Order: sequence, then structure tokens, then C-alpha cells
Amino acid sequence: MAKPPKTTESANHIAVFQETNIRRIWHNEEWWFSVVDVCAVLTESPDAGAYWRKLKQRLNAEGSQPVTFCHGLKLLASDGKQRETDCANTEGLFRIIQSIPSPKAEPFKRWLAQVGYERVKEIENPELASARARELYQAKGYPQAWIEKRLRSISVRGELTDEWKARGVAEGKEYSVLTAEIAKATFGVTPSEHSQLKSLDQVKTGNNLRDHMTDLELIFTMLGEASTTEIARRADAQGFAENRTSAKQGGKIAGNACKALEAKTGKSVVSKSNYLATPSSLGCQARNLTWPANR
Repeated sequence: MAKPPKTTESANHIAVFQETNIRRIWHNEEWWFSVVDVCAVLTESPDAGAYWRKLKQRLNAEGSQPVTFCHGLKLLASDGKQRETDCANTEGLFRIIQSIPSPKAEPFKRWLAQVGYERVKEIENPELASARARELYQAKGYPQAWIEKRLRSISVRGELTDEWKARGVAEGKEYSVLTAEIAKATFGVTPSEHSQLKSLDQVKTGNNLRDHMTDLELIFTMLGEASTTEIARRADAQGFAENRTSAKQGGKIAGNACKALEAKTGKSVVSKSNYLATPSSLGCQARNLTWPANR
């Protein structure tokens, strides 16, 4: 059975076309893309959701087959919650694109075909996915040292979620709850609170929390998740409740280390800094962090 590339979370669930993010999800052994995001790219409409609703009504009225290729799948919305979104696979998108007059249609079709081809190669050779993620972060202007930590954090996260899956934790809500437990014990804030602190709730795309973490935030996130993985293995935790206990314990280990560093430096590890600025200003922004008054 085919599986998505090993680069989980943001690297898996976001594709980029001409610097615009398109959400996607692995479903029925293939990628499914947000139709609204595609409409936003092709039409540059201020309300891509309204554009897609009108287009869908017209296609339905015409008895057009492309609409039947859409499925409501849960994707991460701008408010940080998983919401049902119309999605289509590559074949479905090609048919829908034919109904959208846009000068970007042909370049987008070529991009879509290339994305599908790259994903096939990455499934066969997961190392290609890591190399591609590195190139993407480099193109966005992230510092090289940060990129290495980010890629390592993706690996650590993948190992943890593999462990959860093997131990009977359900993907989706249960993963989110356990992740929040680790983060709360590590930083004193949940991922949603952390995102709000960085003003990531004010943008529609490109707002994955970990892509906006500082070096220290990434390091302590990895410590919390790696500790949780090891504790779950040693305790042979089974099911959601037992793994929730492991998550709290793993997060506490990272939290204690985090507090110890803060006591020595007098600075909070949790930062308001993010990478929403233009690539040319990223280096400057990373050096001039704004520290909150408390954790």
C-alpha cells in the first residue's frame, strides 16, 4: 500500500505554487487538494470560497461530471481547526481547471503534474522528500542552521506519530490533544495559544506554527516529543489514555529543561518572533527576537 512521504505535518500537507500555499491531504492512497485554494491561485479572487460555490452551482446545474470528483475532507483552516473542505485528486482538479478562465491554468496544470510525479518518487525514496523540503525552506530564505533543526524536528515528529498509530491512538483529534499536552507541559501554552502569540492566526496560509518557531522553540519541541516517544515505548502505553499520560510526562521533561534555561538567561523561550516577513528580512528578524514578559 502506498504511503505519503515521511515528511509529515506541514511538509506533507502544504504544496506551494508560485509562492502560494495549497492545502492537501493523503486520502485513498493519493493526494487530494483543496479546491478553494486552487480557485484562489487561478482567479486571485478576494473570496475564493464564494467563487467556488458559484462555480460548483453552475457545474451542478450543467450536470458536469467534475463535481462528482470532489470529497469533503478535513483540512487545517485559518483558525487552526480541522474543517471539512471540498478536495479533488489530480484528475478531478484537471477537469475543474478547464472551467476556470485563467492565464495561470496551463502553468498550474504543469505544476500539478510535476507535484504528482515528485510524490511518486518520494514514496519510493523518502530521502528525496527531505531534500525537497530543504530546497523549499532555502527558497523562502530561512537560515541554514534553522533548516537543519526543522528537518530534524519533522523526523522526530514522524517517529512519534508512527508510535501513536502503532499504539492505538486515532489520527486527528486524539493526535491534536496529545500534541497539545506535550506543548502545554513544555512551554506553558497550547499550540493554538502559541500561534496567537506569534500572530499566526491573522494570516490565511503559511501559518504552520513550527515553520515560525525559533531555534530554541524547535529544540525544546523535539525534546518533548522524543521524550514522549521513549516513555511510551518503555511503558508500553496502549490507547489514548495511557499515551496521554506519556505525553504529559515527556512534555514535563522538556518543560523542566526549558525553565532551567530561562532561569539562567532571564529570557522566555516562547517567542513572538515569526517568519511572516519578506525573505530578505528573515535574518534580521531572527536576530531581533521579541520576548514576552512570561511563558
